[in-house]
Amino acid sequence: MLMQNSENAYNELLDKLYSTLPEKEKMGSGERFEIPTANAITEGTKTNIENYEEICKTLRRKPEELAKFLFKELAIPGKIQQGKLVLSGKIALRLINEKITLYAESQVICRECKKPDTRIESHGRGAKTLVCEACGAKFPIRE
Repeated sequence: MLMQNSENAYNELLDKLYSTLPEKEKMGSGERFEIPTANAITEGTKTNIENYEEICKTLRRKPEELAKFLFKELAIPGKIQQGKLVLSGKIALRLINEKITLYAESQVICRECKKPDTRIESHGRGAKTLVCEACGAKFPIRE
C-alpha cells in the first residue's frame, strides 16, 4: 500500500513536470545554427560585404581570421573597414557565399558532432587545432 502511494505521488510529480515543458512543435526544428550568407554590394571595382561583422559573430571567429581565409580563397586583396569587408575586385555573391560556407565547414563546425561550438587553438609554428567545446573532439586544421 505504501509503495503504491509513493508511486502515485511520483507519477503526479512527473505529470506536473511534463505539463510545464514546451510542446515539441513550438521548440523549432532542433537546428540552431545556420551558416550566414553575405549581403554584398559592388561599387565600381570593389565589392563590399555589408554584414561582415554579423557573419563573424555568428561564426564566433575574429574578423581578421575570416578575412585572411577569404583573401586567400578568392585570390584577391581587401581590407576590413568600419565593420565591412572591402574586396578589391568584382566578386559574384554566389562565390563569396560558397567560400563562407567552406570556411564554416572546415574551420567552425565540428567534424564529430556537427555543432558550431568550437574554438581554434594555436600550437606554435603555425600549427592549429579545432577544439569542440560540445564533445571535446580535436582536429588539426590548415590556414
